[in-house]
Amino acid sequence: MKALVLTGLKQLEVQDIEEPSIKPNEVLIHTAYAGICGTDKALYAGLPGSASAVPPIVLGHENSGVVTKVGSEVTNVKPGDRVTVDPNIYCGQCKYCRTQRPELCEHLDAVGVTRNGGFEEYFTAPAKVVYPIPDDVSLKAAAVVEPISCAMHGVDLLNTHPYQKALVLGDGFEGQLFAQILKARGIHEVTLAGRSDDKLANNRKHFGVKTINTTKEEIPADAFDIVVEAVGLPATQEQALGAAARGAQVLMFGVGNPDDKFSVNTYDVFQKQLTIQGAFINPYTFEDSIALLSSGTVDPLPLFSHEFDLDGVEDFVSGKLGKVSKAIVKVGGEEA
Repeated sequence: MKALVLTGLKQLEVQDIEEPSIKPNEVLIHTAYAGICGTDKALYAGLPGSASAVPPIVLGHENSGVVTKVGSEVTNVKPGDRVTVDPNIYCGQCKYCRTQRPELCEHLDAVGVTRNGGFEEYFTAPAKVVYPIPDDVSLKAAAVVEPISCAMHGVDLLNTHPYQKALVLGDGFEGQLFAQILKARGIHEVTLAGRSDDKLANNRKHFGVKTINTTKEEIPADAFDIVVEAVGLPATQEQALGAAARGAQVLMFGVGNPDDKFSVNTYDVFQKQLTIQGAFINPYTFEDSIALLSSGTVDPLPLFSHEFDLDGVEDFVSGKLGKVSKAIVKVGGEEA
C-alpha cells in the first residue's frame, strides 16, 4: 500500500509498504481523509508533539475512514462503519490516568506520532479510540474531529457564562474553531484576532464573530472575560494577559517553542485576579465534538483552504505554502 513515511529530519518519502495487521483489540481502517496539523510541521522539523516521533514513522493524527477489519475482541465497530479516530492512547495505569487526568499520561501512545497514522492507505488503531460517525457527518469533516476535540477540552477547562466577552488570539485553524465553540457555549460576544483579512472576513461571513486585524488595529486592554491564546508566541501570550479584564480566564492553548518564555506582570495577575490555564490534547471530548458536527453548530468545511494527495504534504509541512487556513489530504476511499 502507499504511505508517506517520515524517514528522517525534514525528510518525507512516499513508499510502498505492507498493509498492517491487527491485534485482537484493534481495527484496520481504510483512510479516507487526513488533516495536516501544525504538530505535523513540528514533527517534520524534529520538535515534539504530544510525544516525540521517531523515524521511520507515518504521521497523520487527524483521520477518518471506513473500517475494513476488526479484531476478535472488538465490539464497538464493524466492517463498513464510517469512523474517526482519537489518536491519543492512554496507559490506564499511571497516577494521572488513575486520577482522571489521562491527558497527562506518563506513557502516552499516539496514532500518527508514536505509531503509524493516517498518511497511508490503511492504518490500525485500538478499538477504544475509534468512533463511528453519523450519516449526516461527512468523512471530510470527520477527519478534523481531533482538532475540534482539542479546542473542546480547552473550553471545558473554562467557566463559561453567556454574559462574557471572549477574545481568541490567532486566526489559525484552532483559533477559528475556538471562536465557533465559544459561540456554541453561549458566549454572547466572541472576537477573533489575527493577521489575515481573508480568514477574518470568512469568519465574519459564516459564523458571525467580531474580528480584529492585529496588523491594523489595537487589541483593547483589560476588555475580555475570556482570552484564548492560540498562537504560541511570547508576544501574543503577553497580549493575552494585557487584554484580560478583571477576573478573567486566560487559556494558553498555542504550542510554543520548548525554549520560549514570556514576561508576566505579577501585579496584574494579582490585581486582576487572573486565572491562567494551560490545555493539553483532548480527553473525553470526541463524543461532544462529533455531536457539534452532527448538529451543524460547528462547521469546519468553510475553513478548509487546501486539499492534497500524499505527494503534496511536504510542500505544506516544509513551509513552502502560504495563506493556508486548513489543509487536508485525500488519502483513499470514496466519500460517503
